[in-house]
Amino acid sequence: MSNDRPGKVRMMQGNQACAEGAIAAGCRFFAGYPITPSSEIAENLSVMLPRLGGKFIQMEDEMAAMGAIIGAALTGQKSLTATSGPGFSLKQETKGYASMAEVPCVIVNVMRGGPSTGMPTLPAQMDVQQARWGAHGDRGVIALTAKSAQETYEQTIRAFNLAERYMTPVILLIDEITGHTTEKVIIPDASDIEIVHRKKPDKDPENYLPYRFTDDCIPTLAPFGTGYRYNVTGLCHNETGFPTNDSNEIQCLIERLTRKIEIYEDDIIRNNELMLEDAEIGVFAYGSVARTAQAAVRICREEGIKAGLLEPTVLWPFPTKAVLAMAQKVRAIVVPELNLGQMAREVSLASQCSVPVHKLGRVDGSPIPPQQLVEKIREVV
Repeated sequence: MSNDRPGKVRMMQGNQACAEGAIAAGCRFFAGYPITPSSEIAENLSVMLPRLGGKFIQMEDEMAAMGAIIGAALTGQKSLTATSGPGFSLKQETKGYASMAEVPCVIVNVMRGGPSTGMPTLPAQMDVQQARWGAHGDRGVIALTAKSAQETYEQTIRAFNLAERYMTPVILLIDEITGHTTEKVIIPDASDIEIVHRKKPDKDPENYLPYRFTDDCIPTLAPFGTGYRYNVTGLCHNETGFPTNDSNEIQCLIERLTRKIEIYEDDIIRNNELMLEDAEIGVFAYGSVARTAQAAVRICREEGIKAGLLEPTVLWPFPTKAVLAMAQKVRAIVVPELNLGQMAREVSLASQCSVPVHKLGRVDGSPIPPQQLVEKIREVV
């Protein structure tokens, strides 16, 4: 996103920024079911989309909402659904269908506490592993996160761009704090926003293969209604899209679903760093907790403790290289998160057990204040 011109400054909460980002990215279809704390995304889009010729529909349940955005995406529309933990659980099977059929769409999960209905109005980060492993089967997964309303706006746009570029469902994970915090957001001029559209067929309808193997591993799905006819299925399929039991074709397909994300990891993964160059204690934090971590690192520096922050803005694919690089120069890593250590496990694996990884989990529906993290860092020192 370019910063050539100053943008329009507005005050909005993270959920509203998500809706604004979706519109800016070209989203013209939303299907969802009301669920706290994500409902404001649907409420805003119910007003915004019809004004632009788009479509908003409240479905009968979360599974139907996921199916609806898949259908809309197959017609060429950029499509979005938004939910929270219980609804995200219900979407898993259909999300797996979108992964197998390689349908680009965006799923926003404004996380709350669980299991089950849990804590509808309180924050958590308990869905980060579910984002990767919730749907069964081997396939690549892209999941982004954001710590502020500004980042939510930007990451929503990026989620659509990644979905269109890699022909896959993309997840945006924010939490109740980010979704409901009202703060300044700079909306750039439309001409300064990078917008990605999916590939168009380079073959005529008679010679078109939707899932033709290519060097980039990314299929070309023509929008329904444009003269191209092809089959879409959740079954293992060949290049035509029709089901197959051929072991070679199945092997090729499943490997490609994983490889098309793996080979582009360096383009997908992005991280923010704070005072990490000379850090002796590393902090790995994401989402709203990254704001806590920023404050805690600065407090520690004032006390003479050389702390530094690695903040991933993409949780999946996991930033293994960046974590390993941090682990090779610090004495310990602290992972604060609003769960009992879901991403701390990944940090331990990525660091190859070269340094101790200390968890700071909180699951009572309250945020982690900077002082609590500072105290944890002092213990580690």
